[in-house]
Amino acid sequence: MESKKGLFTGKGEILVAGAVIGLAAVLLQYAGNPANMGVCVACFLRDIAGALGLHRAAPVQYLRPEIPAFVLGSLAAAMVGGEFRARAGSAPMLRFFLGMAAMAGALVFLGCPWRVLLRLAGGDGNALFGLAGLLSGIFVGHRFYKAGFALPASQGQSTLSGLALPLCALGLLAARFFLSPDPETGALGWLWASAKGPGAAHAPLLASVGVGLLIGVLAQRSRFCTVGSLRELFTLRQMHLIYGVATFLLAAFLGNLVLGQFHPGFEGQPVAHSASLWNYLGMLVAGLAFSLAGGCPGRQLILAGEGSNDAGAFVLGMLAAGALAHNMGWASSPAGPGPNALAVIVVGLGFCLAVGFLNRKRA
Repeated sequence: MESKKGLFTGKGEILVAGAVIGLAAVLLQYAGNPANMGVCVACFLRDIAGALGLHRAAPVQYLRPEIPAFVLGSLAAAMVGGEFRARAGSAPMLRFFLGMAAMAGALVFLGCPWRVLLRLAGGDGNALFGLAGLLSGIFVGHRFYKAGFALPASQGQSTLSGLALPLCALGLLAARFFLSPDPETGALGWLWASAKGPGAAHAPLLASVGVGLLIGVLAQRSRFCTVGSLRELFTLRQMHLIYGVATFLLAAFLGNLVLGQFHPGFEGQPVAHSASLWNYLGMLVAGLAFSLAGGCPGRQLILAGEGSNDAGAFVLGMLAAGALAHNMGWASSPAGPGPNALAVIVVGLGFCLAVGFLNRKRA
């Protein structure tokens, strides 16, 4: 969530970046991605976990090309801008489990912070409770920072270390391009693929990759981050990133209106449930975990593309929890929270609070 001068970081640039990302997400939805889920890092990582066979929830298995494209777009932008820097060592295990806690909370709600905005822009009133939970979690994280919370500083690493996750992203993208789909099942070689459900809804491959690369470049240059911007509301200083979130929401809303994708209400919203308390609690845990880790899941992918193995550890934690959420009954569905949602909320919140309290540097 750091702010850097120059290189596409002025107010005008963050306004453009937010608007383009919000509109691009809506267009991906129009092109075939699930409704109110044009771009959702949590849901897409969960789908990728299914595509790799890490869970067997048949409706949510698909190697979403947008995710590796984000990383590669960020890598390209960082290389061109001279900002690629391999680094690691800032409590990688804590970051891994913070990623798990964030994913667990997000899948109780059914969406990441980007999808909170996209669901609002599509008319889903249930996202208001998710937004309230997200703000609450970020506020608690802000109080920890005020009390001196900090994870250890990263250290420089070899270039190959910084390229580890981008190379994995490149491998996944190559697999998606070169594996041929089975004409009967739709499976892509050794990758699992949903025949129905949200995993079977996807935009054309080239469109997904192109938009993913564009978002990766824009987010890297502008430092676009939903969690960072919302945390600025509590500091009342450097109110810079919030402009990007505002234009993201506005562009997505207007795009949905024009394309006939705005459907206001609480009941029957796509890939969502109306259990208000669980929507709030899920994003409370996710918001706190994202805040302690230093950025929303989209920002973590961008940082991983810039060479941060600490962000990479967080992303891998999200991927692991994306598998366990279905294997262990954490994840919600349109029918409501999973059978073990309460357990994961309690454990996830307890873990995040322990990380916050035990990593304060001053009384």
